[in-house]
Amino acid sequence: MLKSRSIRLSWLLGLAALPLAGCGGSDRPSSTERAPNDASPPSPALPVILFLGTSLTAGRGVELDQAYPALIQQKIDSLGLHYRVVNAGVSGESSAGALQRIDWVMREKPAVLLIETGANDGLRGQDLDSLKANIQAIINRVHGQNPDTRIILLGMEALPNLGAQYTKAFHDIYPAVARANHIPLVPFLLAGVAGVDSLNQEDGVHPTPAGHRIIATNVWPTLETVLNKGT
Repeated sequence: MLKSRSIRLSWLLGLAALPLAGCGGSDRPSSTERAPNDASPPSPALPVILFLGTSLTAGRGVELDQAYPALIQQKIDSLGLHYRVVNAGVSGESSAGALQRIDWVMREKPAVLLIETGANDGLRGQDLDSLKANIQAIINRVHGQNPDTRIILLGMEALPNLGAQYTKAFHDIYPAVARANHIPLVPFLLAGVAGVDSLNQEDGVHPTPAGHRIIATNVWPTLETVLNKGT
């Protein structure tokens, strides 16, 4: 337990050294960022698994096929499951930006939506009531547009230099929202990756291809359970 907390703390301290622009910039993708992309060749007839997220999901600094959503597609294909993964990660996006985008994202009519948001809110020390409200609003909007879409929430952590009270309150948002909405939670997306130099790029925050492989293993068991329930 102490080792796990130490690894998480070192990753968060690395975050604290980054510019306040966040994990990749502003809420809008820059000209150098990739637009949201499918992680597999177009197959419109297949049900969609959609990853809504920040640069951690978009795969900043690695090839698109090395980012964890693409690795999830590879796992799905290897098991003979018939789903199409869509990577809708945008670098620098806050939870407010994700909420603004959700109507456009939902045009894919995903069978499963995985929500990775909040890292940039925490990096900027933004109001936690707003973060929680934005995540809840995303869930409400999804259910309003397509009640059959199954949702998975991907947990994140906040900066320790913002104070113990803020850090704990940030951490508590994810399990609270998951419980209130009866949706599965991956407690910390970067478990086993955060704070490990060899698994992160030079900025100490964005995973290397090897780091993305571990993230995929963090996400897969929960996603697999959801997919099995839907068959």
